[in-house]
Amino acid sequence: MTIAGEDELERLKEIGRIVANTLAAMGAAIEPGMTTAELDDIGRRLLELEGAQSAPELCYGFPGATCISVNEEIAHGIPGARIIAAGDLVNIDVSAQKNGLFADTGASFTVPPVSKAIDRLCRDGRRAMWTGIRQVGADKPLSGIGNAIGEFARRNRYTLIRNLASHGVGHSLHEEPGEIATWPDKSERRIINEGLVFTVEPFLSMGGELAEDGGLGGDEWTLFSSPRAPTVQYEHTIVATRNGALVVTMPG
Repeated sequence: MTIAGEDELERLKEIGRIVANTLAAMGAAIEPGMTTAELDDIGRRLLELEGAQSAPELCYGFPGATCISVNEEIAHGIPGARIIAAGDLVNIDVSAQKNGLFADTGASFTVPPVSKAIDRLCRDGRRAMWTGIRQVGADKPLSGIGNAIGEFARRNRYTLIRNLASHGVGHSLHEEPGEIATWPDKSERRIINEGLVFTVEPFLSMGGELAEDGGLGGDEWTLFSSPRAPTVQYEHTIVATRNGALVVTMPG
């Protein structure tokens, strides 16, 4: 999606604020002993209160309002009976639609106590995302995002999940410019046009290289790192401008 005017931008900002506030509230509500279904119910109520529809349900028939992935799960976890415990690493991905526009955001949260290494991974996951966002601007190369995040990961001795990418968003949850690598990709030649709307969402890991399904006995949604390793994801929806990235998924 490329922003066509001020009205469209304001509608995008509105749904961006809604998903950001929902994510923040869900993160603050996490506590040991609750189930991921109970956490998802909080998100559903907040989205419905704002007149927004869950994008995973609307677009893909996902069995939950939000994606909640715990520990060994890294993406697309189905909310259910799993009980959140002290020491867990919980990723929440919130995407929704209102007035014909979509926004997408996500973050990883710890349930104390956790190790210093996991705290550092979460801190650096956010830093990796912002490293990518700082490469965004009209007429800049899309490859700059993955190159910068890749250098950050290399310098700090992390790996990146290389088959879960950023993507265009706006008129639908996933749209052109299609997959945008958050790792170095020598084949990427596209240029960011002014007003382009997309996500920046690196998956930073302590050893994982790829996302894979659970194999026999797994569901059709939940993804795990291969090899298994602690992994975090942080995500914003942004608009490319002449002055850099305008982040629309900030709470407020």
